[in-house]
Amino acid sequence: MSGEPAAANGGARPPREQWTYREVADELRARIRAGRLRPGQRMPTQAQLADDFGVERSAVRQALRVLQAEQLLANVSKGSPATVAEPTAAQLDGPAASPQPTMVTLSQKVAAAFRRQDVEIDALCLTSVSLTLAMGEPLRHIHAGRIKPARVRVRVLLPSRDIDLAFPAPADAAVGADGVTGDRLQHYWLQQRNAQGQVLRHNLLALRTTHGIDVQVAFRALPFTPPVKLYLLNNAEALFAYYTLTRRGELVGQERVDVYDAQGVRQMLFAFRQGAGSRDTTFVEQSHLWFDSLWNTISTELSFGS
Repeated sequence: MSGEPAAANGGARPPREQWTYREVADELRARIRAGRLRPGQRMPTQAQLADDFGVERSAVRQALRVLQAEQLLANVSKGSPATVAEPTAAQLDGPAASPQPTMVTLSQKVAAAFRRQDVEIDALCLTSVSLTLAMGEPLRHIHAGRIKPARVRVRVLLPSRDIDLAFPAPADAAVGADGVTGDRLQHYWLQQRNAQGQVLRHNLLALRTTHGIDVQVAFRALPFTPPVKLYLLNNAEALFAYYTLTRRGELVGQERVDVYDAQGVRQMLFAFRQGAGSRDTTFVEQSHLWFDSLWNTISTELSFGS
């Protein structure tokens, strides 16, 4: 690969507010993984990076050490620019990252996705609670003036209110025989689906008036209960988790009953990245095809009415 130094800003200069060293590392990592900084290229000097991000050199050095520990950079020292490392066999053929609980991975990934000028996020889930929570950090960065994407597109697939959900469901067949408990569980889920979806839509659409960002948010309804959750970020990453059901007590009205349900924010989320080997790339591509096929065929308009 070429030994010429990489452009300091990767084609788009970040805002000149104070970034933390972790945010600098996140941005440089995203540029490397997107191919804007290529293996074998020399990085900009620490002085250039400090000027580019508007931070002290000590923050740059910390960020570079983080990426060196991740084997994304080589030759990190004070004397000369670092070099983008050649990918290891594990990076090429293995998963993009070890699986972690949904909120650990999703918050980090969504925050990184919002550092692009064009942000595209697709989600398929039981409710949008995890995505709504994960939006908190990038929204804080936008309001603080640290980032400002030009365009945000979000599409969310959720179960229809008109179906009988597979879960949450009464664990005791006798309790659910009259349908009363099942109806209450369905009503409780519907309240959560609507409330979280409305908060997500409101928070994103508000960026139009507060920051002049071009935002589009769309929801559609699925005719089935999804057994998995899926998040697609900027056409580059796919985050996937199984809804693992457990039996637990739930207060339904004034009565506590046992139900089968999944705690979505705690499910282990697997990350796959475009360009991180043939398996990851194929998974990301097929996930996009699957999501688009559902969106464009059997899904219907979703209403947040009660």
